[in-house]
Amino acid sequence: MPEQRVSYTGERVYVGVDVHKETYTVTCVCRKQIVKTATVPAEPARLAASLLRWFPGATVASAYEAGFSAFVLHRALTQGGITNLVVNPASIAVAANDKVKTDRRDSKKLARDLADGRLQGISVPTEAEELARLLPRTRAQLVEPRATLARQSKAKLHQCGLITPKGQRMISHQYLQEIATWALPSELRVSLTLLAEQWRLTTRQLIEMRHLLREQAQAQGEIEKVSRSVPGIGAVVARTFATELGDMSRFANERALFSYTGLTPSEYSSGAAIRRGHISHQGSSRVRHLLVETAWRALPRDKVLQESFDRVAATRGKKRAIVAMARRLIGRMRACFREGTLYAVGTYV
Repeated sequence: MPEQRVSYTGERVYVGVDVHKETYTVTCVCRKQIVKTATVPAEPARLAASLLRWFPGATVASAYEAGFSAFVLHRALTQGGITNLVVNPASIAVAANDKVKTDRRDSKKLARDLADGRLQGISVPTEAEELARLLPRTRAQLVEPRATLARQSKAKLHQCGLITPKGQRMISHQYLQEIATWALPSELRVSLTLLAEQWRLTTRQLIEMRHLLREQAQAQGEIEKVSRSVPGIGAVVARTFATELGDMSRFANERALFSYTGLTPSEYSSGAAIRRGHISHQGSSRVRHLLVETAWRALPRDKVLQESFDRVAATRGKKRAIVAMARRLIGRMRACFREGTLYAVGTYV
């Protein structure tokens, strides 16, 4: 007799997807029972079609961890009529004695946590928002190699005794032209010439990127205006905040904004004892790093902020104090977006 197929009409099926570059490992749960496991090629549209084919008539929900794969899979699943969550990996609870990690176990945990309602998705940007983030992120990727090239050039000069360890002159077009006139061994000249060519190329690319960021800022005039009104925020940092955080009034409250940027302190409390520890580190590490940098730059420009920093630092230390000031700054920025005003330096609110 032919095998009778199970009907999923009217059922709810929960799918956990463990994402890799070449494959997706999938675990499907229905009525708290695993009904299917599979490893399929990493083709988003094909996975969405397969889930609908496996469970005709069912309401399908899925989840996968945020990572290198970004949101292409999310969009393919939602376009196929599947409700999907992209989950921050740090928010998934793991037992202290759970030392085994495999793709199938990971997808199984995602599916069961989704079925039990224990997962909360991150905010998924639109395609336009995701593309806008590419410009400041690409600029950041160019800045570090350029700085490395400059350090490598100076290291070779120091190695050959041509500059002193205390030499503070920065690599520039003029400095490279001067070096080219020096009488150097042929091997050193070739090495420095190659590094100089790479440095000049990266510099030209950064100049081009500056023009593109300026055009992008003009297209987001209102967001740019609020960001640039904050002490310590320049053109580049404003672009990062504008593309990563957007109009901050979209956050329901400050707590949601702090959680999104990973600036929420962890808490270990029991009874009357309340202990707060390190920040959660969820969200973009680059945004968090820039927020702390901005707070340091804002202190000498905002007397009230400096007073608050000194007060917290006296009892909790400078590291915790500057994170607190970063939270205050980003909270004030959100208030500016909500009220349609610019940042007011020296206010106690």
